[in-house]
Amino acid sequence: MEKTFTAHREDRPGAAWLARFRAGRDEAARWYLGEGASEPPSAAACRAALLRHMPELVAPYDEACALVGDDDLAHRVLSHYRPAARPQGCSQAVWLGDGGPALVRNYDFPLPVITGRIELTAWSRRVLAMGQRPWGGCLDGMNEDGLVASCTLGGIARRGEGFAIILMLRYVLETCGSVREAVAALCRLPATQLHNVTLLDREGDHATVFLGPRRQPAVTRQRTCTNHQERASPASRSALRQRVLDEALADPAGTLPSLVARFLAPPLYSRKAAFTTAYTALYRPAEGRVDYLWPGHRWTQTFAGFAEGAYTHDYGALEP
Repeated sequence: MEKTFTAHREDRPGAAWLARFRAGRDEAARWYLGEGASEPPSAAACRAALLRHMPELVAPYDEACALVGDDDLAHRVLSHYRPAARPQGCSQAVWLGDGGPALVRNYDFPLPVITGRIELTAWSRRVLAMGQRPWGGCLDGMNEDGLVASCTLGGIARRGEGFAIILMLRYVLETCGSVREAVAALCRLPATQLHNVTLLDREGDHATVFLGPRRQPAVTRQRTCTNHQERASPASRSALRQRVLDEALADPAGTLPSLVARFLAPPLYSRKAAFTTAYTALYRPAEGRVDYLWPGHRWTQTFAGFAEGAYTHDYGALEP
């Protein structure tokens, strides 16, 4: 199976964004509504929630709604408020040794659903991120102040009151310049699912924050994170992947390249169709640099030398 990733500079959503949204509107609606989910809140309630929790994003949200016009469902989708729950994989680790600070992550998800769009935007700060439809979403990213944010699922995919994590990452990258500020922001935002967010800044400060409905946020200094929060079955694949990362960080002979190599090999690297490792990202905030990695290929982007383009990766035959 093949997947094409593209890189684009787009300061704010405009005509090109509108064309992409219209082309993917039905898919975005399926993401938002899910299967058999309850009726979503009204567009007015969605905007009110955004105004209450993330007021700095209301102006760009209103701009996006104006672009799509009189489309009530689209306005709800664009809010990212109370979307359907979705499972996902992912592993991530913070490296503080030579070559760091750095954050390495695998993003595991069905390939057809991933937007595959690397973006350099300039809403309030310059943000370099792996974007995800429908509007503003970030799977992981870094801002020009040197703050990195990346997420994993935190357990079962249950739905609650709150926002999609991909908009919450956008929010902290737009409004925060340090891990301390980002932690404070995340702890006051309601998340619709259980999620873990790992944060790193150019000074090497770091945190992993456990979020979700019906629980209080927990701020930890964990440097590794997979798909569970405080507890996981020792036999689970999530616990196994985290043990591999913990061992890599504890190895006195370990290096940043050897850590990255772990991400590109089992059990961290997945070839399952339902949870394919779509890409590995290596963020180095002190350099303003991110390397997107696939077996045999590296695509480097920086704030100083961002280059538009495309790369198609052949994943071969995926496992059922």
